[in-house]
Amino acid sequence: MTTTVTYVTPAAVAPPGQPDISYAPDFQKYQARKDRRLKAGGLPKELPEGLPQELTGKLVWDGRTLAEAYNWTYVLQPGQLDEIELALKHFKSLNLTLGHVSPETFPLPKLHDELRRLSDELHNGHGFFVIRGLKVDEHSREDNIIIYTGVSAHIARQRGRQDNKFDGKPAAVTLAHIKDLSTSAQNGAIGSPAYTTDKQVFHTDSGDIVSLFALATAAEGGASKLASTWQVYNEIARTRPDLIHTLTGNWDVEGFANSDASFTSRPLMHFQPATASAPNRVSLQYGRRYFVGFGALPRSANIPPITEAQAEALDTIHFLGEKFCVDTYFQKGDIQYVNNLALFHARDGFTDTKEKQRHLLRLWLRDPENAWETPEPLKARWAELYDNVTPESEALPLEPFIRSAANKGR
Repeated sequence: MTTTVTYVTPAAVAPPGQPDISYAPDFQKYQARKDRRLKAGGLPKELPEGLPQELTGKLVWDGRTLAEAYNWTYVLQPGQLDEIELALKHFKSLNLTLGHVSPETFPLPKLHDELRRLSDELHNGHGFFVIRGLKVDEHSREDNIIIYTGVSAHIARQRGRQDNKFDGKPAAVTLAHIKDLSTSAQNGAIGSPAYTTDKQVFHTDSGDIVSLFALATAAEGGASKLASTWQVYNEIARTRPDLIHTLTGNWDVEGFANSDASFTSRPLMHFQPATASAPNRVSLQYGRRYFVGFGALPRSANIPPITEAQAEALDTIHFLGEKFCVDTYFQKGDIQYVNNLALFHARDGFTDTKEKQRHLLRLWLRDPENAWETPEPLKARWAELYDNVTPESEALPLEPFIRSAANKGR
């Protein structure tokens, strides 16, 4: 087990009027801000109307005890690995581009039912799992991508757009590489910790499901940390209902993918009342860097600064995430799937060597059969991700690149 925690990228320059908060959370500053605000008083003591005092179900879990009740690792058996190999050979025999990988072109007649059960676990169970046992070193980079997208297609067949251009041309880029590029010529353009060895603080990605496939692990560190949004909601609702008001109010979210640094206004936390087929649900969608900047991409001075209440809320969900999280330690060949509406995640800093360099592949997925109803404020963003992604328009790059939303040189 490692305790590696590093912030190596200099803090982004704060815009005028911004509270004293940066990408790297500072517990002493958080505690001082919390004390000041509580002492000043006047904070709401009740939850927003209609929101539940407590959420219940399998998605409420404490990472410190979760392993006692839930085994999140699904180990592939030899016969299942053989079936995956046959599916790989079948897809390659079709001479199609990678965007054509689907349950139909990558058939898994026996494993399919197990993968559909795991999709149900994502949406109606504990919200995450790890598939273990793929033989990365026995395949080329392209074959590993085919296997990853093929297996994933049986869990959630829609792949989300992570960028709109590749090699200077319009494309639906549905595969991203998560790798340290800070020693490359692109270093001065990096505006996201995904392309550094920094500790990544708690955040969500975009889309229903975030999946990561470990092509290689670091020499030290890099543990993945997952936390239950519902557990954190319950704690805040019990102790600081005023911050639920803050999280469900409007925030000005930086639009780093746009060259004019435009922003959108929306809540970070979304409540959806119970229906005949679904329980009460709370979803969280946010990234700390969109409010405080990171590296080469500071928050724009043309966007209103965040408030002291919002600064406290950002630190609160981060430190509660740390308190309640579970660590999952990637092995080479692991694929992690996470319900990105119900869980949020972080990553320990890590150290690479010449021989061992952490390299993950990422997909943003959606399973139309099991998908949660998308909160209204997120529907426009979800349309950007999932609408009009065709096999012909898809790009699944074989080599790492810095996507537009994290690239100063966009």
